[in-house]
Amino acid sequence: MPFGEYLPLAPLMERLGLRGLAENFGSGFGAGPGPQVLDLGELGKALPLICYEAVFAHDVSGAPTRPDFLMQVTNDAWFGAGKGPLQHLAQARMRSIEQGLPMARAANTGISAMIGPKGQVLASLPLNQAGHVDARLPVPLPPTLYSRTGDFPVTLTLLVLLVLTGGLKRRKGTLSRR
Repeated sequence: MPFGEYLPLAPLMERLGLRGLAENFGSGFGAGPGPQVLDLGELGKALPLICYEAVFAHDVSGAPTRPDFLMQVTNDAWFGAGKGPLQHLAQARMRSIEQGLPMARAANTGISAMIGPKGQVLASLPLNQAGHVDARLPVPLPPTLYSRTGDFPVTLTLLVLLVLTGGLKRRKGTLSRR
Protein backbone atom coordinates (compact mmCIF):
# COMPACT_ATOMS: atom_id res chain seq x y z
CA MET A 1 0.00 0.00 0.00
CA PRO A 2 1.22 3.53 -0.62
CA PHE A 3 0.44 4.39 2.98
CA GLY A 4 0.86 2.58 6.28
CA GLU A 5 -1.67 0.88 8.48
CA TYR A 6 -0.71 1.74 12.01
CA LEU A 7 -2.01 2.92 15.35
CA PRO A 8 -1.70 6.72 15.35
CA LEU A 9 0.03 8.29 18.34
CA ALA A 10 1.30 4.96 19.72
CA PRO A 11 4.19 6.64 21.64
CA LEU A 12 1.72 9.04 23.27
CA MET A 13 -0.58 6.17 24.25
CA GLU A 14 2.35 4.37 25.81
CA ARG A 15 3.21 7.46 27.89
CA LEU A 16 -0.44 7.75 28.97
CA GLY A 17 -0.35 4.23 30.38
CA LEU A 18 -2.02 2.45 27.48
CA ARG A 19 1.12 0.38 27.09
CA GLY A 20 -0.62 -2.92 26.17
CA LEU A 21 -2.50 -1.32 23.29
CA ALA A 22 0.60 0.48 22.03
CA GLU A 23 2.76 -2.66 22.30
CA ASN A 24 0.26 -4.80 20.42
CA PHE A 25 -0.11 -2.37 17.58
CA GLY A 26 3.19 -0.55 17.79
CA SER A 27 4.28 1.32 14.71
CA GLY A 28 2.16 -0.75 12.36
CA PHE A 29 2.81 -3.47 9.87
CA GLY A 30 6.17 -4.08 8.25
CA ALA A 31 6.81 -4.11 4.53
CA GLY A 32 6.33 -7.45 2.82
CA PRO A 33 8.40 -8.96 -0.01
CA GLY A 34 6.32 -7.29 -2.72
CA PRO A 35 4.07 -8.93 -5.31
CA GLN A 36 4.28 -12.74 -5.26
CA VAL A 37 2.68 -15.19 -7.67
CA LEU A 38 0.95 -18.19 -6.09
CA ASP A 39 0.81 -21.58 -7.82
CA LEU A 40 -2.77 -22.85 -7.40
CA GLY A 41 -2.27 -26.14 -9.24
CA GLU A 42 -4.86 -26.81 -11.94
CA LEU A 43 -6.22 -23.26 -11.71
CA GLY A 44 -2.83 -21.87 -12.68
CA LYS A 45 -0.71 -19.13 -11.18
CA ALA A 46 -2.46 -16.24 -9.46
CA LEU A 47 -1.31 -12.82 -8.40
CA PRO A 48 -3.23 -12.04 -5.20
CA LEU A 49 -4.27 -8.43 -4.71
CA ILE A 50 -5.50 -7.38 -1.30
CA CYS A 51 -8.12 -4.66 -1.28
CA TYR A 52 -6.82 -1.45 -2.82
CA GLU A 53 -3.72 -3.03 -4.39
CA ALA A 54 -5.80 -3.56 -7.54
CA VAL A 55 -6.01 0.21 -7.98
CA PHE A 56 -2.28 0.61 -8.61
CA ALA A 57 -1.07 -0.60 -12.00
CA HIS A 58 2.54 -0.70 -10.83
CA ASP A 59 1.69 -3.18 -8.06
CA VAL A 60 0.14 -5.53 -10.61
CA SER A 61 2.96 -5.24 -13.12
CA GLY A 62 5.60 -5.63 -10.38
CA ALA A 63 5.15 -9.41 -10.04
CA PRO A 64 8.29 -11.50 -10.65
CA THR A 65 6.54 -13.62 -13.32
CA ARG A 66 3.37 -13.23 -15.35
CA PRO A 67 0.44 -14.95 -13.61
CA ASP A 68 -2.42 -16.75 -15.36
CA PHE A 69 -4.97 -14.61 -13.53
CA LEU A 70 -5.42 -11.90 -10.94
CA MET A 71 -7.20 -12.66 -7.68
CA GLN A 72 -8.55 -9.76 -5.64
CA VAL A 73 -9.87 -10.16 -2.11
CA THR A 74 -11.33 -6.93 -0.77
CA ASN A 75 -13.32 -5.41 2.06
CA ASP A 76 -15.47 -2.81 0.36
CA ALA A 77 -17.77 -2.36 3.37
CA TRP A 78 -16.14 0.94 4.29
CA PHE A 79 -17.25 2.38 0.92
CA GLY A 80 -20.89 2.05 1.98
CA ALA A 81 -23.62 1.80 -0.64
CA GLY A 82 -22.46 4.78 -2.72
CA LYS A 83 -20.40 4.86 -5.89
CA GLY A 84 -17.22 3.59 -4.17
CA PRO A 85 -17.81 -0.13 -4.80
CA LEU A 86 -18.61 0.54 -8.47
CA GLN A 87 -15.46 2.63 -8.87
CA HIS A 88 -13.34 -0.03 -7.14
CA LEU A 89 -14.76 -2.66 -9.52
CA ALA A 90 -14.02 -0.40 -12.51
CA GLN A 91 -10.42 0.01 -11.37
CA ALA A 92 -10.08 -3.76 -11.01
CA ARG A 93 -11.43 -4.17 -14.55
CA MET A 94 -8.73 -1.75 -15.79
CA ARG A 95 -6.00 -3.96 -14.31
CA SER A 96 -7.44 -6.92 -16.26
CA ILE A 97 -7.49 -4.89 -19.48
CA GLU A 98 -3.95 -3.54 -18.97
CA GLN A 99 -2.51 -6.98 -18.33
CA GLY A 100 -4.78 -9.08 -20.57
CA LEU A 101 -5.52 -11.25 -17.54
CA PRO A 102 -8.81 -12.46 -16.07
CA MET A 103 -9.59 -11.59 -12.46
CA ALA A 104 -11.50 -13.48 -9.79
CA ARG A 105 -12.74 -10.79 -7.41
CA ALA A 106 -14.26 -11.50 -3.98
CA ALA A 107 -15.67 -8.55 -2.04
CA ASN A 108 -17.30 -9.07 1.36
CA THR A 109 -20.16 -6.65 0.64
CA GLY A 110 -19.99 -6.85 -3.15
CA ILE A 111 -19.33 -6.43 -5.90
CA SER A 112 -17.80 -9.89 -6.39
CA ALA A 113 -17.15 -10.80 -10.00
CA MET A 114 -15.38 -12.91 -12.58
CA ILE A 115 -13.74 -10.45 -14.94
CA GLY A 116 -12.50 -11.44 -18.38
CA PRO A 117 -9.09 -10.42 -19.77
CA LYS A 118 -10.72 -7.62 -21.78
CA GLY A 119 -12.38 -6.20 -18.66
CA GLN A 120 -15.81 -7.68 -19.29
CA VAL A 121 -17.80 -8.71 -16.20
CA LEU A 122 -18.71 -12.31 -16.97
CA ALA A 123 -20.58 -13.06 -13.74
CA SER A 124 -21.14 -10.98 -10.62
CA LEU A 125 -22.79 -10.75 -7.25
CA PRO A 126 -24.46 -7.37 -6.62
CA LEU A 127 -23.61 -4.95 -3.85
CA ASN A 128 -24.71 -6.08 -0.35
CA GLN A 129 -26.01 -9.45 -1.51
CA ALA A 130 -24.76 -12.64 0.14
CA GLY A 131 -23.95 -15.57 -2.13
CA HIS A 132 -21.29 -16.79 -4.48
CA VAL A 133 -20.22 -16.45 -8.10
CA ASP A 134 -19.87 -19.69 -10.02
CA ALA A 135 -18.04 -19.00 -13.26
CA ARG A 136 -15.28 -20.49 -15.38
CA LEU A 137 -11.90 -18.84 -15.14
CA PRO A 138 -11.21 -17.33 -18.58
CA VAL A 139 -7.99 -17.98 -20.46
CA PRO A 140 -5.49 -15.09 -20.34
CA LEU A 141 -4.61 -13.14 -23.46
CA PRO A 142 -1.00 -12.83 -24.64
CA PRO A 143 0.91 -10.09 -22.79
CA THR A 144 -0.40 -6.66 -23.74
CA LEU A 145 1.74 -3.75 -24.85
CA TYR A 146 1.15 -2.13 -21.48
CA SER A 147 2.15 -5.27 -19.57
CA ARG A 148 5.43 -5.35 -21.53
CA THR A 149 6.30 -1.64 -21.48
CA GLY A 150 4.34 -0.10 -18.59
CA ASP A 151 4.16 3.68 -18.63
CA PHE A 152 7.36 4.09 -20.68
CA PRO A 153 5.72 4.99 -24.05
CA VAL A 154 3.42 7.57 -22.43
CA THR A 155 6.26 9.03 -20.37
CA LEU A 156 8.50 9.24 -23.43
CA THR A 157 5.75 10.91 -25.49
CA LEU A 158 5.13 13.48 -22.75
CA LEU A 159 8.84 14.25 -22.46
CA VAL A 160 9.15 14.72 -26.24
CA LEU A 161 6.10 17.01 -26.26
CA LEU A 162 7.53 18.97 -23.33
CA VAL A 163 10.85 19.45 -25.12
CA LEU A 164 9.13 20.42 -28.38
CA THR A 165 6.82 22.87 -26.61
CA GLY A 166 9.75 24.44 -24.79
CA GLY A 167 11.68 24.71 -28.05
CA LEU A 168 8.73 26.31 -29.85
CA LYS A 169 8.25 28.88 -27.08
CA ARG A 170 11.94 29.80 -27.17
CA ARG A 171 11.87 30.06 -30.95
CA LYS A 172 8.68 32.14 -30.91
CA GLY A 173 10.24 34.46 -28.31
CA THR A 174 13.37 34.85 -30.49
CA LEU A 175 11.31 35.58 -33.62
CA SER A 176 9.08 38.15 -31.90
CA ARG A 177 12.12 40.15 -30.71
CA ARG A 178 13.38 40.59 -34.28
